[in-house]
Amino acid sequence: MYFLLFILGLITGSFLAALSYRLPRNISIKKGRSFCPSCKIQINWRDNVPLVSYLLLRGKCRHCKNKISWRYSAIELTTAIVFVLVGLNSFMLFISCILILIFVIDFEHQMIPDELVFIGLGVSLIYLLGSVSFYSNLLAGFLAALFLLLIHALTLGRGMGLGDVKLALFLGVLLGIHNLIYFYFASFLTGGVVAFILILVGKAKLKQKIAFGPFLIIGFSIVWMINQLGLDSLWLKFLL
Repeated sequence: MYFLLFILGLITGSFLAALSYRLPRNISIKKGRSFCPSCKIQINWRDNVPLVSYLLLRGKCRHCKNKISWRYSAIELTTAIVFVLVGLNSFMLFISCILILIFVIDFEHQMIPDELVFIGLGVSLIYLLGSVSFYSNLLAGFLAALFLLLIHALTLGRGMGLGDVKLALFLGVLLGIHNLIYFYFASFLTGGVVAFILILVGKAKLKQKIAFGPFLIIGFSIVWMINQLGLDSLWLKFLL
């Protein structure tokens, strides 16, 4: 089962890698097969086998011999690992695909496409509809968004973007009200640590804007995994 999930994740990751490249550039997915960013020649199916083709071609285009970014293989491998960790949960597999897309696009372009957030939010609300926690989850989403909206307003948009506010609404609905404090703790902690390291090694400046969406997704993932493993009590011990 895990092997099949891994293979499915590689295939899905290949699609997500292409989609994450095209969406910010307004390139329609209907344009056809993947193409080399350098020579624009369409990539043959045998050169488009997830992860394998990249390794066999040593990260180069068969035609122009220019290097192809490792981002594609990284997204494929990450998606495969995520699929194995999530398991046979079709809802969370779909949500994971949305979050991987948002993570990559925000990391590379510092933008979060509204369509991805609202698709994820809409599917989540439909999934939760009828559950006893529906209204509390909805409240959690609004509280999560309100917190970041206040930061956005107080810093005049410099401390937090509206894309992050919408993403927090989506993730808050998924996590529920009892997980919000842990969600933000994990998000700000990882964001702060990474920002400190980037400044320390000279890759970022003190007042430089850093995409926060990826850290919200990392925070969500940490909380979700801890809940799945039944280690909720670890939060209290850690915070104390």
